[in-house]
Amino acid sequence: MAAASWQAVTALVDQVRRALYDYVRSQDHPVTRDEAAEALGISRNLAAFHLDKLVAAMLLQARYEAPADQPRGRGRTPKVYEATPGCVSLTIPERRYDLIGQILAQAVAEDPTDARSAALRLARQRGVSIGREAGGGPVDALLGGLGFEPVESDESIRLRNCPFHDLAVQQTELVCGLNQAFVAGLLDGLGRTELRARLAPSPGACCVQIRPA
Repeated sequence: MAAASWQAVTALVDQVRRALYDYVRSQDHPVTRDEAAEALGISRNLAAFHLDKLVAAMLLQARYEAPADQPRGRGRTPKVYEATPGCVSLTIPERRYDLIGQILAQAVAEDPTDARSAALRLARQRGVSIGREAGGGPVDALLGGLGFEPVESDESIRLRNCPFHDLAVQQTELVCGLNQAFVAGLLDGLGRTELRARLAPSPGACCVQIRPA
């Protein structure tokens, strides 16, 4: 599970902090500490404390910006807050439907007449790209960060979790094929040519296992 997701969820447990986050998200302009404090009926110092905690959790972003009606060079430039683009998702065990969704959408856009072949190619390319960006390192650490929950067994690596589980149940052949292509690309990107991603379905686990070539 990504540490950032846990940090974000933990930050929103506090009721005041959650109310501040909801308020900032609902506005169509950057919010100052004074505005947030007045909206929630709390002190400015308390609002500042919680707003900065939300920035640390990457739920808000902050900058210094003078109001449009403030003459240049007059007064202090206030700190303003606005919601960070994107969303926060937390699932246990981890799911990565965003990843497979991007691959499928791009495949349909690039080759609507043979989207399956395009998706397999793109899944492998995405895996290669992620592997190269990782710059080496243990295979199991990278797979763990992607939600696969790897476990070494003899000479193979078994993946206990499928990040695409619900889709794999509905479209097993397609999704498992994409999964295999993605993990194979990941291994290539890491330069681990001595390993191969093979389909080896088993109940309650990912359909892919990693074994010696």
